[in-house]
Amino acid sequence: MSDISNSLTHNWGLAIFLLGVFGLCAFMLGVSSLLGSKAWGHSKNEPFESGIVPTGTARLRLSAKFYLVAMLFVIFDVEALYLFAWAVSVRESGWAGLVEATVFIAILLAGLVYLWRVGALDWAPEGRRKRQAKLEQ
Repeated sequence: MSDISNSLTHNWGLAIFLLGVFGLCAFMLGVSSLLGSKAWGHSKNEPFESGIVPTGTARLRLSAKFYLVAMLFVIFDVEALYLFAWAVSVRESGWAGLVEATVFIAILLAGLVYLWRVGALDWAPEGRRKRQAKLEQ
């Protein structure tokens, strides 16, 4: 009988908590709609970023290389997090952890060298690279 009463007590506690959460959300939405500004106008609908009035459109055409470099940054940043986790537990992992981290860094370095050799990290257009290559010769 004790297990059933504990289960009911726990479930009632969860139900009261969820009711409180939904009630608080409804209260915040209701109060903001009642007390919020209702004025409409052209300047109200414009974005305002850091005190600078926008001058152009937000639809900028960016090169695909920008997205490639952004993805590479995220990938290498996440890998740095793995290395940070290894650095925190370096004493517990011992020599086996050091060897694994060295292999991991070697694979990262090989990937970076591959991307560099393929030209994925070059921002310059093809024509400028050819001109620069002629100047270097």
